[in-house]
Amino acid sequence: MRRVPVTFTWWLIGTLLAGGAVATSAQENAQGKKPNVVWLVAEDMGPELGCYGDPQARTPNLDRLAAQGCRFTRAFTHAPVCAPSRSGLVTGMYPTTIGTHHMRSHLIRPPRLFTSYLRDAGYYVAWPGKTDFNFDPPEGSFDSTKDWVRELPRLKESGRPFFAYLNFGVSHESQIRAGPKKMAENLAALKPADLHTPSKMAVPPYHPDTPEVRRDLANYYDLVTAVDYQVGEVLAALERHGLAENTVVFFFGDHGRGLPRSKRWVYDSGTRVPLLVRWPGKVRPGEVREDLVSFIDMAPTVLAMAGIAKPKEMQGQYFLDAQGKPNPSPRKHVFAHRDRMDETYDRIRAVRTERYKYVRNYHPELPYAQRIDYGELMPTMQAWRRAAAQGTLTGPQKLFFTPKKPPEELYDLEADPHEVKNLANEARSATILAELRGVLDRWTEETGDLGAVAETELIQRGLVRDVLKKYEERKLQAQ
Repeated sequence: MRRVPVTFTWWLIGTLLAGGAVATSAQENAQGKKPNVVWLVAEDMGPELGCYGDPQARTPNLDRLAAQGCRFTRAFTHAPVCAPSRSGLVTGMYPTTIGTHHMRSHLIRPPRLFTSYLRDAGYYVAWPGKTDFNFDPPEGSFDSTKDWVRELPRLKESGRPFFAYLNFGVSHESQIRAGPKKMAENLAALKPADLHTPSKMAVPPYHPDTPEVRRDLANYYDLVTAVDYQVGEVLAALERHGLAENTVVFFFGDHGRGLPRSKRWVYDSGTRVPLLVRWPGKVRPGEVREDLVSFIDMAPTVLAMAGIAKPKEMQGQYFLDAQGKPNPSPRKHVFAHRDRMDETYDRIRAVRTERYKYVRNYHPELPYAQRIDYGELMPTMQAWRRAAAQGTLTGPQKLFFTPKKPPEELYDLEADPHEVKNLANEARSATILAELRGVLDRWTEETGDLGAVAETELIQRGLVRDVLKKYEERKLQAQ
């Protein structure tokens, strides 16, 4: 089997593990040492894994990780795009509360990150690579963001527990549409049997069945397999260097897959993520959890695992405690938002139960298919828009190109997992519609949702920097 090409990231990992960073043995674990925690995060990646029952997936390493730990079936981000998603991930607070809800906004005075509380408790925090939080990390958030391997001998001697973050960018939206040279580089570790055949891909009912769509789907699944190879390298290194026994390993995506109507949208295809947690001796191997988990719960959970009380400002709740036990009061709802995406404005809110999804479109006069320059580069989007112009779309494929959106959407996710049959106007759905409408109203009020405040006003208040000028300049250049 060929190995993943050596990159700076893998050199960094190898140096960390070979150096025995904060080495913690199984014997120390038995003596009550605080656990190390590793986050393995794949960009733009939904639960398209074999362990989630996807027959198209080829993910043996992640499937093995799921068998060794716990698989969460209902884990969701609060925002279906990277920067707002990550801002809630690291603060335990909704972006709509703190002002990071617009894509490529920039919060001036962000709250403390959960990593700073870990550092206060004696953890060494390593966050190399991507931050992308819609703000600059506050001072004191990390021990190192680069070249931190130089500190490993001292950390090994000190015996401090560590938190480490690793980002896998090979599954990003941009890589689905990468050219042949870059795609060959991304897939260099895969065997011929790992590659997906476009003609055999299952096309979602809302996408047109075209060669471009099938090629993008095949590319996406190939890249998921590439992530699997990379994760396998990390897991093998943890085992090889005796770090696995006292290390909690999380694997998740930063939001749903990077294809049209997934990324940037509050449907499950944009917000549902894989979440695997392995914690030897604490989490039962092969456990499957169906309770609702929100991204804002990740920070409180890591703090709980480390025995640290949740700060009052954090809006999330733990889903595993210091003993690996679930929260006795699991969530009844998860919430999601969509606001400005690059140069294109919209405001959408959603609330989901285990079975139903309620979506509120604050600007129904705006179509779904507004143009976003970056998104228009995807062959699927180009093929879909071309088919709409030619009038060849049928059934659910046409929904995305309606001139206006309905003010409300309601979906029964058991009967309609692709969310294409809107039940909001059906009499039989009136009770659940009213219930979820009220839940969303209370959430927006209780969390101080800033979505109704114009971004220009947020800038005037000194809450965020003015990043709108570059988009205005781009529009002028295009005219």
